[in-house]
Amino acid sequence: MNKQLIYGDIGGTKTLLQMAEFKNGAVHERAAHRYHSSDYSDFADILRDFLDKISVTESHCNPIAACFAVAGPVVAQQAQLTNLPWQMSAAEIAQAFLIPHVKLLNDFEAAALAVEILSPDDLVTLQQGRGQAQAMRVILGAGTGMGVAWLAWQKDSYQPISTEAGHIDFAPTNALQIRLLETLQKKFQHVSVERLLSGTGLTHIFNFLQTTSTEFSNFASIHLEEEDSGATVTTLAIKQNHPIAIRSLALFAEIYGAYAGNLALAGLCRNGVYIAGGIAPRIIHTLRAGGFMHAFCNKGRFSELMHDIPVQVITNPSVSLLGAKRKAQDLLRIQALGAVKK
Repeated sequence: MNKQLIYGDIGGTKTLLQMAEFKNGAVHERAAHRYHSSDYSDFADILRDFLDKISVTESHCNPIAACFAVAGPVVAQQAQLTNLPWQMSAAEIAQAFLIPHVKLLNDFEAAALAVEILSPDDLVTLQQGRGQAQAMRVILGAGTGMGVAWLAWQKDSYQPISTEAGHIDFAPTNALQIRLLETLQKKFQHVSVERLLSGTGLTHIFNFLQTTSTEFSNFASIHLEEEDSGATVTTLAIKQNHPIAIRSLALFAEIYGAYAGNLALAGLCRNGVYIAGGIAPRIIHTLRAGGFMHAFCNKGRFSELMHDIPVQVITNPSVSLLGAKRKAQDLLRIQALGAVKK
């Protein structure tokens, strides 16, 4: 029986695809490719290119299962990507590429699926805490956007619950953050968490500080477009010790910690908060400096409870891909069981 599967992580910046074969009880990767998402008009063009590349090296490629982690809400197995003009449909992909079983997942729902299979080397601890077995967990992460998923214990395992919590209102916690909110409201009217906790959000913070803070009035202005997506700010801070960039990362971390703490309270996540996304691993030093955890735990009468919650940064950049792989394996097993019953 054919046991090939395809899985992928489809984001606003990059798309990662892999093809693997289930053999001797294990999944063996046979091909992988990375694409710059905005270079393509839709996902079908990427998948077609990927399958064409595989056909050159493989004697045959007829996957029977596929799972794709998508940076956007998935409703009735259809998705509109948040930061790309793409629409995806599991049924249309299955029909166009003759793949019997296709599943779409929100990218952080996929990341949540991978939490339990991460190794200690994939994690950096910000707070040890005292985790309670089978209690709620939450995974969140800033990258091109802000993703969030819950993990709830059901029967004998954790099950992911996808959300769009990155688009809830930004809640400032001090005078500086209130001024930041007011500045962004003039531009966007509604200021979501993602407007601050994302690559472009880091750019918004930098531009705000250098134009409104008297502390940095003696420094030459650096013009940053939103398209910089925070990479320039991070480079300025880490490699050039630029004071505005350093302060931007610190403010970013404070907002990040407060938001993560809000999610931990909302779900009473006593068994862990996991920080994923592309930005956190690059600014580990800033996240460990104290501002993140101070804001996380600064919840008034519930501060003591917050100190008991484990908080870890996921450094594995392929966490959503791992979750998609896990779900694709499940689809393969379901297909195999169906074949046996017949």
